[in-house]
Amino acid sequence: MEVPAMKLNINSQRLEGRIQRLAQIGKIGETGVCRLTLSKEDREAVDLVKSWFEEAGLQARVDAFGNLIGRMEGRNPDAPVLMMGSHIDSQPYGGRFDGPAGVLGALEVAQTFKEQGFVPEMAVEIAAFCDEEGCRFNKGLFGVRGILGKLEDGELERTDKNGITRRQALIDFGCDPDLFESSRYRPGQIGAFLELHIEQGPVLESLDQPIGIVTGISGPLWLTVEFTGFAGHAGSVPMPMRKDALVGAAKVILALNELASSEPGAPTVGTVGSLSVFPDSRNIIPERVRFTVDLRDIELSRRNRLEMLLREEIDRTAAEHGLTYTITEDTNSEPRYCAPAIMEGMRRGAAKMGLTPPELMSGPFHDSLVLSYVCDYGMIFVRCKDGISHNPKEYASIEDLSLGTELLYHMALEMASRKTAASSAQGE
Repeated sequence: MEVPAMKLNINSQRLEGRIQRLAQIGKIGETGVCRLTLSKEDREAVDLVKSWFEEAGLQARVDAFGNLIGRMEGRNPDAPVLMMGSHIDSQPYGGRFDGPAGVLGALEVAQTFKEQGFVPEMAVEIAAFCDEEGCRFNKGLFGVRGILGKLEDGELERTDKNGITRRQALIDFGCDPDLFESSRYRPGQIGAFLELHIEQGPVLESLDQPIGIVTGISGPLWLTVEFTGFAGHAGSVPMPMRKDALVGAAKVILALNELASSEPGAPTVGTVGSLSVFPDSRNIIPERVRFTVDLRDIELSRRNRLEMLLREEIDRTAAEHGLTYTITEDTNSEPRYCAPAIMEGMRRGAAKMGLTPPELMSGPFHDSLVLSYVCDYGMIFVRCKDGISHNPKEYASIEDLSLGTELLYHMALEMASRKTAASSAQGE
């Protein structure tokens, strides 16, 4: 697609420099990043971005949940906040743009406001939320759920692969879990949320479009399944007499793949991304296997039906192989749709830029998903090469990132010029 030449309000060179500098923290290989939540690398990244917040004239703080928040005051201190942002933690084998593009793009918008002498009607806050990814403690969106009072019982006792609890990790990070209440936002305090993010899929590239407007986020269901059988010598226990937990797990994993592929053209996806085997020895029949299930769909009724079929398959497989099992629900969210008024505002902003972005759903979840329960939200996607993400090969050009940030600027400027940031929340 031939993008029309335009003069940008945002500083593309500054944005690119910050993305490249942040990518040096936790760098793996030439282009990859490993910056697990609440790690020393994450703390170094938070401190760096905090210094950029302050350089831009924002009041910056790290709250009790590990979130980094930068605030630009508005004319009306009592008006609901217009919030923008994303996250800067990464997967263990991640890329440079997933999360940081949204935080640094939002920072660029706020800094542009400052440089232009624009004073918003309401306070504008930039958030780098703690632990969006969820890979370290197997439960994501921690920081954003924390500020909204949506943490679940036992979350601070969750452990990583080294046995470190989330509570201890927070303390080591410099946070005090006893002060959670002071970091929570009151109902109605956030008026709207805007998030810029790389697409993490191939649609925009296939359409030869640099940016897109998000229509909604698929609802993720995360389960942890554990099969227990009986260990025995691999050379002496006859096949019909075995209680092999790994064979049971393998059948369920294959069934999940088939279920998620059962309706051609549907956006359903199902993944087993983590698997642990005990005793994990070549010549011992596996006694216990734990694996994760990630099932997502934009249509809740279809996802619920597939979940029911998967649970039936787990029960059937356990009975067939003499296994017992447990299923733990780690995350369960319905699909959430972007606010029509914000989508329309994005269309207006794109028209000013001479663009007509396509509109598409998000398969991955984002911090926006949680915020959608308390305020209107909107998202902008930026094209990424070959649709690759959660991989060091993840790449988005600065030209595309700049266009996405410029659209974020136009949308934020329109909203921050109103007496209130958004029309109404979508409901608790």
